Amino acid sequence: MNSRATHIQGEWPLVTASEMQALDRVSIDSLGVPGEVLMESAGRALVEPTLRLLGAKAQAGGRVVALCGAGNNGGDGFVAVRHLIAEGIAAEVLLLGDPDRLPADAAANWRRLELAGLRCRVFSPQDASIVWAEILDSAAVVIDALFGTGLSRAVEGGFARAIEALVDWRGTAGADHRILSVDIPSGLCADTGQVLGVAVEADETITISSPKIGLALEPGATHAGQITVARVGIQDPDPARLPRAELWNAMAAAARLPVRGHAGHKGSFGHVLVLAGSTGKTGAGALSARAAVRAGSGLVTLAYPIGLEAELAALPVEVMSAPVAATPSGSLSRGGEKAIEELVAARDVVALGPGIGQDAETAELIERLVERIDRPLVIDADGLNALVGRLECVRERQALTILTPHPGEAARLLDTTAAALNADRIGASRVLAESSGAVVVLKGARTVVADPSGRALVTPTGGPNLATGGTGDVLTGIIAALLASGVTPFDAAGLGAWWHGATADHLALRGRDFGLLASELADALPVVAAEIREGVSNRDKREEVFDGRLDLRFPGS
Repeated sequence: MNSRATHIQGEWPLVTASEMQALDRVSIDSLGVPGEVLMESAGRALVEPTLRLLGAKAQAGGRVVALCGAGNNGGDGFVAVRHLIAEGIAAEVLLLGDPDRLPADAAANWRRLELAGLRCRVFSPQDASIVWAEILDSAAVVIDALFGTGLSRAVEGGFARAIEALVDWRGTAGADHRILSVDIPSGLCADTGQVLGVAVEADETITISSPKIGLALEPGATHAGQITVARVGIQDPDPARLPRAELWNAMAAAARLPVRGHAGHKGSFGHVLVLAGSTGKTGAGALSARAAVRAGSGLVTLAYPIGLEAELAALPVEVMSAPVAATPSGSLSRGGEKAIEELVAARDVVALGPGIGQDAETAELIERLVERIDRPLVIDADGLNALVGRLECVRERQALTILTPHPGEAARLLDTTAAALNADRIGASRVLAESSGAVVVLKGARTVVADPSGRALVTPTGGPNLATGGTGDVLTGIIAALLASGVTPFDAAGLGAWWHGATADHLALRGRDFGLLASELADALPVVAAEIREGVSNRDKREEVFDGRLDLRFPGS
C-alpha cells in the first residue's frame, strides 16, 4: 500500500461519506480550491496505477474502459481517460446515465472529451447490459467510476447487472482482467464496508484524499484490493474531531510498544492477576497468563478453582498460581471472594473471564468482583456473559475497564444479533462503549476498538489464522500486560489487537496459515515486536504506508 502523504506516527484518519463531502466543500468554498482542479488531480492520480495494471498490454494495444456514472466519481473517470489517451493508450468512456444531468465539474470534463473528439458511449442503465459484455470482451483494464461514497441504498436494475457483468469479467478463467476502482468499489457502503446488493471486486482502489471507513472494514477491504490514498488538495480531517475513526500502520503500532529502560526490573512492568478457569477449561486461563508473560508483564499470577491442578500442566513455570474456593462443579465460588480481593490488592491489573464458565454462583461472584475491584480490569468470555443485563455495574466502576467481546458476546450485551452488529461494527462498538463506560475491543474480522467518547480504531492485522480456540484468551493476556506496563487503556486495547493480529500474520507468512496453536501465537509475540520495531526503523520516514489491507513483510520474511 502506498501513500502520497505523511501522517504523524502512521495514524490514518478514516472518514465517513458525509465527512468526506464536508471536507470537499470546505476545500472549495473556504479554501478557494476550484472543484475542477480537485477533479483534475483525482483523475490524473488514476493514470499511473492504470498503466501499472495494463503492464505489457500497454504496448500491445490493451484497451482501457472507464465505466462512469453520472456524478463526480464519473468525472474523475473522464479525466483519467483523457490523460490515458494522451499517453497513447486506447481508452474510452462508457457513461451510464444522462450527460445533460452531470454536475458542473463532471459536465466540464465531459465537454473536454467531446471537444477533443474522443470516443465516448452513452447508455441508459436499462440498456447497458445489452452491449456491456461486448465492450468488456476487448478490454484489459476497467476503471470503475460508477458509484462513489454517496451510495446509500442497494444497487438495482441495470446498474446491478452492469456490476455483475464486471465481476464475471474479472473472474473469467484464463484471462488477465483487472479493475481499478475510483475512491471506493461501486456498490460498497463507505461508512460500513457492507455490500449494497452487489459490489465490484477490484484489484486496486485509489481512494481520494482520505481513506474511507468502509475500505478498512470487511468485506469492503477485500473488495477494494490494494488501496492507495491519492492526495489531491482536499482539506484533511481535524485530528481532534470526535467521534473519530482511525487506522494505525506499523509505525503507529511501533510507537506504542513499551520501552524497557536499562534500569527497569520486574516490578517496573506490573503484576497481572488472571482470574480464570473451570472444570475442563483451565487452558483458557493458562493461555492468558502465558500471553501476559510473553507481552512483557513483570509478574503474572493465575487464580483458579481449587482442585483443578491436574489440568494446569500447560501453565508456564514462570507464572505463579493461586487456588481459590470452588463450587461443586469446579467453578469459582462466592466463598473465594475474600481471598480473591486479597490477591487483587497486591496486583496492578486483573484479567477476568477466560474459561470461567457459566455457573450461577460464579456469575454472582463476577458481578460482585466487577463492582468491588479497584484495579484496571480486562473482562473476556464468560466474564462478559455474566454481565448481560447488568452493564450498570461496569459503568459505575471508578477504575478503568476494557471489554473484549466477540460478536456473539457483544450482541448479547446489546440485546441484538451478531449479524446486525457486524453490519455496522464501528457503530455497535461505540454503542457498547458508551453504555458500559468502558473501552471495547470487538473481535472478529477487522477488530474494532472504541471508547466512550466515540473514538474508534480499526485493526488491519489478523485474519482466518486466528480462527482457532484460545486466540481470544491470548489477546486478553496481551492487553492486561500492556496496561500493567503503563500503556493507556485505548492504546493498550488498540496495540494489543494490532500486535495479536500481526503475530498471526507473521506465522502465516511462514507457512502456518492454518493449524495454529494459541500457545504458539503467544510464544511468537516477542519476536514479532522486535520485527515491527526493526521494520519501522528501516522504513523511509518520508513516506508512510496506509496499511488498509496489511501485508506484513518483516525483515527475513
